[in-house]
Amino acid sequence: MMRRALELASCGISQVSPSPLVGCVIVSEAGEVVGEGCYIYDKVSHAETIALAQANGKAKGGTAYVSLEPHAHYGRTKPCTEALINAEIKRVVAPIEDPNPLVSGKGFQALRENGIEVVTGILAEEAEKQNEKFIHWHKMKRPFVHLKMAISLDGRIATRTGDSRWITGEESRKKSHELRHEYDAILVGANTAVIDNPSLTDRSGKPRRRLLERVVLDNSLRISLNSQLVLTAKEIPTIIFTENKNNEKIEDLETEGVKVIQIAEGARNLFGVLQELGKRELTSVLVEGGTEIAGAFYDAKLINKFSFFIAPIVIGGRDAPTAIGGKGATVLANAMRLRNVEIKQNGEDLEVTGYPLLVVNGER
Repeated sequence: MMRRALELASCGISQVSPSPLVGCVIVSEAGEVVGEGCYIYDKVSHAETIALAQANGKAKGGTAYVSLEPHAHYGRTKPCTEALINAEIKRVVAPIEDPNPLVSGKGFQALRENGIEVVTGILAEEAEKQNEKFIHWHKMKRPFVHLKMAISLDGRIATRTGDSRWITGEESRKKSHELRHEYDAILVGANTAVIDNPSLTDRSGKPRRRLLERVVLDNSLRISLNSQLVLTAKEIPTIIFTENKNNEKIEDLETEGVKVIQIAEGARNLFGVLQELGKRELTSVLVEGGTEIAGAFYDAKLINKFSFFIAPIVIGGRDAPTAIGGKGATVLANAMRLRNVEIKQNGEDLEVTGYPLLVVNGER
């Protein structure tokens, strides 16, 4: 039942941010599934209330399986705990607490105070992974960062002449757009914006609550007013971070719909960039920049997840750009190792995804 609740929660991917993914299954006292619900932000109703409405009175004495702690405060809706209590649910099974300070622990407490048994910890790891973006945003006040790169077997992202289309095959490119669909923002550096002239859109064809926001780190304001990003900025949110004070260029960009944000140290201040994005309720960002941007995030230890799409080609050349630039590790003992590694095959390509095993300021 908890696996089913998690499956239902996934129906809300890209349709709930900045709220969490939540699914709910109501099982009657007799053991029959009588209600199911998935939270969609614009539909307002929460997964628990949708499932209880389906149960239509059959929830009394039964169990609610919820993929995240029910909330006990008044927000856009009445408390879900109130609905569960009024339905005379006997037991609530939820894997993890909600990290939102307005909710965390308070939902479980309200249920227990009203005589409802609360069971936690079941499929907790799966539940945390499902809501990893939401959890990170609430705990760190900045978006979850996922670095995605397409590379050759010898770790190159382009030839020495800069040719990079296409290293990976069609299946990997399709998966790349599925990844974009899961994120609130996509980030590149000035080199990618100028050389590749990308559109950086979500072409998965799947529904999303708000458009994928495009973020460019461009200290010199090199981006052209005729670039795809600028020409479409009035339709698709586009942000440029810079330290440049060229007021004429900034005015031209803003006239075209680009939001230009000047911060101390400009695009080199990655922590400041992420904090600003966090304030804008962007819970997650997919970094698709080149070697310098990847290296900067690596050196700053701000990457929460890696995905490498590896094509069975060998590019060679000492001047061909490698995947991750920057300073890197000085000794192998300090190299960033990955945990929970998953390997999938997309056509002839391999997709390797994992999480960095590191400690920053005492936090793993």
